[in-house]
Amino acid sequence: MEREQHELYEYARKRLKQKKGLYFHFVLLFLASLFLFVSTKIFNFGIDSNWYIYLITVWFFIFLLHFIKVYITDRFMNKNWEREQIDRLVSLQKNKIAELQAHITEDTSI
Repeated sequence: MEREQHELYEYARKRLKQKKGLYFHFVLLFLASLFLFVSTKIFNFGIDSNWYIYLITVWFFIFLLHFIKVYITDRFMNKNWEREQIDRLVSLQKNKIAELQAHITEDTSI
C-alpha cells in the first residue's frame, strides 16, 4: 500500500515538473518573441525585416512538440501503460511457448 502511495506521489511530482517546464517554455517563447518583434520593428535589428517570424515559427513548432509530449504522449504512456504492455507481451510469449510445447508433445507421441 505504501509503495503504491509512493509511486503515485512520484508520478504526480514528475507530471508537475513536466508542466512547470512547459509553462516556463511558453513564458520564454512569449518574452523572446516580444523582444524579437520590438528589436526588429523599432530598432531595425536584423538583415531581413521579417527574419524574426521564421525564428518564432520554428520555436513555436518546438513548443508544440513539447506540449504534445507533456499533455498527450506522457499522459497516456505512463507506468501503467508500460506494465500493461509488458503483461500483454509476457502473456503472448507464454501462449507461444505453450503452443510450441503442445506441438512438440504431439510430434513425439506420433
